[in-house]
Amino acid sequence: MTSLDLDKAVDTFAQATDLTVGLEEEFAILDPVTLELVPRFEELRDCAIEQDQLLAASITGELISSEIEIVSGRGESLGDALALQRERRRRLFALMGREGAGLAATGTHPWADYRKQPIIDTEHYRRVEQGLKYVAWRNNTFSLHVHVGVNDIDRAVRVCDRLRPVLPLLLAVSANSPYLDGRDSGLHSARTQSFTRNFPRCGIPDAFGGWGSYREYIEFLLRTSSIVEFTQVWWSVRPHFEFGTVEVRICDAQSTAGESESLAGLIVACVAQAARDVDEDVPFSDPAPRLIEENMWRAIRYGLDGRMVDLERAEEYPAAAIVERLAAWTEPVRVELGVELAFPERNGAQRQRWMIEAGASPEEVFAASVRETLQTYSEEVTV
Repeated sequence: MTSLDLDKAVDTFAQATDLTVGLEEEFAILDPVTLELVPRFEELRDCAIEQDQLLAASITGELISSEIEIVSGRGESLGDALALQRERRRRLFALMGREGAGLAATGTHPWADYRKQPIIDTEHYRRVEQGLKYVAWRNNTFSLHVHVGVNDIDRAVRVCDRLRPVLPLLLAVSANSPYLDGRDSGLHSARTQSFTRNFPRCGIPDAFGGWGSYREYIEFLLRTSSIVEFTQVWWSVRPHFEFGTVEVRICDAQSTAGESESLAGLIVACVAQAARDVDEDVPFSDPAPRLIEENMWRAIRYGLDGRMVDLERAEEYPAAAIVERLAAWTEPVRVELGVELAFPERNGAQRQRWMIEAGASPEEVFAASVRETLQTYSEEVTV
């Protein structure tokens, strides 16, 4: 990347439309009988090219060959993006049925051996593997990413700043990965511990205050040969230079389509409210990283079963109240955008932990999640 490319990023955001939405959902590719990870991405991609051009244009690889990502493309609104994604999901699950493959949507696979998962053969992921080695090999994780259009790159960076203390809350809501390496990790989001704690330039970003400081940071990384493309900055929220969006990347993959859609709606509402707060100069003090880190750990360890910290008041509150608190903050924009939140009583990690505590085996717990995924993603859902 060159400085000229950064100038192009400025132009991209200058032409961006507020509150366009793009969804990216990552799935594990399974043997439908054993539920083992199987490295079939390239084969299934080629089948899509032969059988379904719309689907072929909507799927992409994500590091390992036993993973497949489906993307909505640009929706002019949340509702538009959800409609696009539902059609693509339907086609994806139909393809999997025809080709004898299964899909899972949890943050990690419970027992898969990362040492046996081949990296897909693309220039980008060859570069990732060469640069990161074990850190890349170890990253067998699955997540939900949401892009929200934000006009003006300086404004987008300031929106990212305001979302920093919100990210652990979104993680707690999305937690869906208690297993890693064949054992109960004791965590609610082992995916975050495995990916976010290992990758460089990852997790909760610093507060930059605006495009000037963020650009200096990117130019520093380029000048010192730390990165060659901006996507090597893996922060849990970042301005996406190609799309002119704020991309939120903190969440585990969701076992049901309804949860994925509600979570996407909550994320869109948070970005929209943060943008409005920026526009209206609502007072805001960037919390120190060490304070946000407390909530990040609590989200990883306990999810919605624990307690979070109100950073302004330095007081604890039940994590179960997170959705209610975020709903109250985002109410003005949610009403305008028609965003409805319909989360189940227990999130994915809580449902899995309930089964674990009842004596279910990892195979039984995972099979239940896989059934939820097949039953909900493969058909139209409403939020």
